[in-house]
Amino acid sequence: MKYIFLFSISVFALTNSQAQKKSTAKPAAATQAVQKSEAAKPAAATQTVFMATGDPASFKKLAGDARSNYDAGKLDDSRFALQQMLSELDIIIGKEVLKALPATILDKPALTKQDNVSGASGFLGVVVHREYGQEYNSASTEENKNINIEIITNSPLIASINSLLSIPLIGNTGDNKVIKISGYKALVTKNGDGDNVSYELQLPLGSSMITVKAPGATQEQVAQIAGSLPVQEIAKMLQ
Repeated sequence: MKYIFLFSISVFALTNSQAQKKSTAKPAAATQAVQKSEAAKPAAATQTVFMATGDPASFKKLAGDARSNYDAGKLDDSRFALQQMLSELDIIIGKEVLKALPATILDKPALTKQDNVSGASGFLGVVVHREYGQEYNSASTEENKNINIEIITNSPLIASINSLLSIPLIGNTGDNKVIKISGYKALVTKNGDGDNVSYELQLPLGSSMITVKAPGATQEQVAQIAGSLPVQEIAKMLQ
């Protein structure tokens, strides 16, 4: 899959380059025939909507479409297929991450029915979500104390968290504490006060971020939750 991905990026770059070379400036004044043709077009064009499903078969088909469209000189179609293919690849990787997560954490079972992988390739990133605990419904009055694990690729918080982790004197002040999980630095933040204290752990992995939230858990328990995750395996999948 690594070679397919590298091929995709190469074709994507060539597609953009050749598309720019082929574009030429339009004449200052269009002919009457062209004006009539443009006027006859509908005011709003139909937009194609693509939803990635993480299906390996779709990934292979899109790779073939990108290649065949490129060979046929259909650069825009090739680029669109590549964008779709990369979205599929992101979802496929996200599903593999979910498979690597433990079945239970702190004696709480994984709620696999609520597993979710969503997002798109590029700057938006992909969100991998997993909960541990019990199922709640809208009629339940009981406080939700489920463990929430979220893994976000291309997280916008990476720069700010890394800056705190790089200066321990700043990171270990007030409500923040820097710890290590599987050899990686993580930031534990205390939220609230009194009886409403909760802790959130954020662990950067390159451009991705693992976030752990566990209402009602102590600081040590939040660190224990993060320590039970296959962090190094996840890092390899996302690199």
